[in-house]
Amino acid sequence: MTALRFGLIGAGRIGSVYAPVLATCEDIKVVGVVDTQIEPAERIARELDSRVYPDHLALAEAGVDAALICTPPNTHATIALDLLTRGIHVMCEKPLAISVAEAHAMLDAARQSGAVLTMASKFRYVGDVVRARSIVASGILGEIILLENTFASRVEMSNRWNSDRNVAGGGVLIDNGTHSVDIVRFFLGPIAQVMAVEGRRVQSLEVEDTAQVFLRSHDAVRATVDLSWTLDKERDSYLDIYGSEGTVRVGWTDSRFRQSSSPSWVVFGHGYDKFKAVADQLTNFSAAIRGREPLRVTAEDGLASVKVIDAAYASLGAHDWVGVEGPTDPALAR
Repeated sequence: MTALRFGLIGAGRIGSVYAPVLATCEDIKVVGVVDTQIEPAERIARELDSRVYPDHLALAEAGVDAALICTPPNTHATIALDLLTRGIHVMCEKPLAISVAEAHAMLDAARQSGAVLTMASKFRYVGDVVRARSIVASGILGEIILLENTFASRVEMSNRWNSDRNVAGGGVLIDNGTHSVDIVRFFLGPIAQVMAVEGRRVQSLEVEDTAQVFLRSHDAVRATVDLSWTLDKERDSYLDIYGSEGTVRVGWTDSRFRQSSSPSWVVFGHGYDKFKAVADQLTNFSAAIRGREPLRVTAEDGLASVKVIDAAYASLGAHDWVGVEGPTDPALAR
């Protein structure tokens, strides 16, 4: 079977993460690399035995089946729309877009052309996360009461586009928080309400560098998310789910669960394998293009994440809970 012809758009920090993974994907052949900076584009092109194109339109005209967008978020919609309207399948790095209107336009373009659109969200493909969801779904933890997620570590952001509101759409809330929202939705389903609280700004950025997010699902299950570029919580686990009859912890080096009736923790995973998660994400995308399996992260999931993040920023301004997906049940506010 002939490999899918892929374009890599963006050869910076994120694109460099994908490059070695793409080199191992048997069903993908990167035929073109695009970046505004020629040196990193040429470097990755050499690694992938590919060539450099001046922009995404030239890449599209050269003929590709699909493209991976790894550029700054404020460019996602423009690039994706140009590709999707041409029937080119798109995997777009998170966040899918920096506004709900842009995300809707991307989904509309994909529907009209029949192209596959997905948001890259690597934690959905982490083996331990997938197994944890199966444990929760089995019912052995009882009724789920609370989900906790933490992505908090010290990173100097003053010279990175992630801290430029006009480029990134915000700060740590949209950057790390998009991963968090997708994880919460993966376990709890649609989010009804969200409230975000900003922490002290330590790095003198124009955007938030620390935030807490509180979420309520339509089933009234709560989640709390800690996000920071400034403090390091030094936790062994980044995802903890508490049920009426047990707890599951998903960690960086191992994952385990314990039922309340047992004194012992049961290890079910070996931690976070970034390379494999990214590889599985690309494999799922290529299989979805060929019609062999459904996307794990649909375009609708990507849109939902954008909506939750948008509501979280509205909450920062309102200092209150804000409704998200569909009508809010007044009982949830109690």
